[in-house]
Amino acid sequence: MANEIKADICVLGAGPAGLSIAAGASQLGAQTVLIERGRMGGDCLNYGCVPSKSLLAAAKAAHVPAHAGLMGVHYAAPEIDFAAVRDHVQGVISAIAPQDSVERYEGLGVTVLRGSARFINPREVEVGDERVRARRFVVATGSTPMIPPIPGLESVPYLTNETVFDLSDCPGHLIVVGGGPIGCELGQAFARLGARVSIVEMASILPRDDPELVDILRARLRAEGLRLYEGAKVASVAPTGGGVAVAIERDGGQETLEGTALLLAAGRKPAVGDLGLEAAGIAYGAGGVKVDRRLRTSNKRVFAAGDVCGGYQSTHMAGHHAGVVIKNALFRLPAAVESRAVPWVTYCDPELAHVGLDEDTARQREGAIRILRWPFHENDRAQAERRPEGLVKVIATARGRVLGASVLGAQAGEVIQPWILAIANKIPLSAMAQMIAPYPTFGEANQRAAAGYFVEKLFNPRTKWLVRLLSRLG
Repeated sequence: MANEIKADICVLGAGPAGLSIAAGASQLGAQTVLIERGRMGGDCLNYGCVPSKSLLAAAKAAHVPAHAGLMGVHYAAPEIDFAAVRDHVQGVISAIAPQDSVERYEGLGVTVLRGSARFINPREVEVGDERVRARRFVVATGSTPMIPPIPGLESVPYLTNETVFDLSDCPGHLIVVGGGPIGCELGQAFARLGARVSIVEMASILPRDDPELVDILRARLRAEGLRLYEGAKVASVAPTGGGVAVAIERDGGQETLEGTALLLAAGRKPAVGDLGLEAAGIAYGAGGVKVDRRLRTSNKRVFAAGDVCGGYQSTHMAGHHAGVVIKNALFRLPAAVESRAVPWVTYCDPELAHVGLDEDTARQREGAIRILRWPFHENDRAQAERRPEGLVKVIATARGRVLGASVLGAQAGEVIQPWILAIANKIPLSAMAQMIAPYPTFGEANQRAAAGYFVEKLFNPRTKWLVRLLSRLG
């Protein structure tokens, strides 16, 4: 007979959302159970944000000679020990892992169970020989790599974000299927670390982002030697003596790319399989567990959080979900998910960040809009550091309300943050324009972009007439 555990809240999945919920609930005095069948920390720590940004840091270090030469500082070509790069990535994971460990959470009073959990009815889950009965449950099982239905794929070895960071040798020619954030980030990283890289994308790279800014990043990637096959369909793959052959179709023709390694970066899908969701009366589909704005499932005792809900799949959104779940599940407050001011960043070099509405959506909703730009080549800090690529682009209403913003440039993930605050708290452009920005900083471009809204109003014949009139009055 299974051992029964009673709890106030039981969380399935120890990724960013699940860990935050478990820690918060336990520290607030709730009897908390956390169940994880894989690695503590989930995708973010082990296969996603942490290893990818660690690899990008190594790639940026390898690119230092090329950039420093623009400022008269010259280095010899870097010698890249790829096994040591892998050890660096794994070392960063190991340094962060104690924060997500079983020991830490047990120290917080959480009961941690290792194994696969399945609902057996609307109020209970089983994991091994344990049965957990809880007042509230949270499904936070994350997402897994999407494996596209490519003919011949079963006959070739391939990499995903769950295996690519284990490589001890840099591929001679890496073929990446998918030109979204994962494909572009890893593609640039491997190119800087010595690989030839080809990215195959059915549409255009980074399709969720502003095309004007993507054009600039596209040019940068090509300048660094990446070959981009956009508007291309992967027709089939087949093994070769030295790796893999990828047949692609585009512009009515077909060509074959031969590479030494294949990376699938075609997106992610919610991890909803083998959870017994039907037994709990929890509705779900290809897009994940179905939830309302309060993250409640069709079983009102069960919440879902993080990537398993579909939509915005990111660590910071998972953290936001955690707060919503705790307010609803423990305090019974009707907290809802924020949808207006959700940012995302692609950590290529230069970085590409976005929050709020894009230009087309803003026009459809508002009609007349204002588009404000400030290029980084007119930012003194960007010039001083020889990083003039990119711009700040802001979408606003005719009356100065911020609808959206995109930033391409150095530290774009930092530069975008005031615009997140502006959209979330309805801070007008007038306030952004009057902000005293420290000089010289990349963030000064935000103030300059906002000030552009007032240029036409300030420097016009009416204002000049007023100045002349006042001067006559002494």
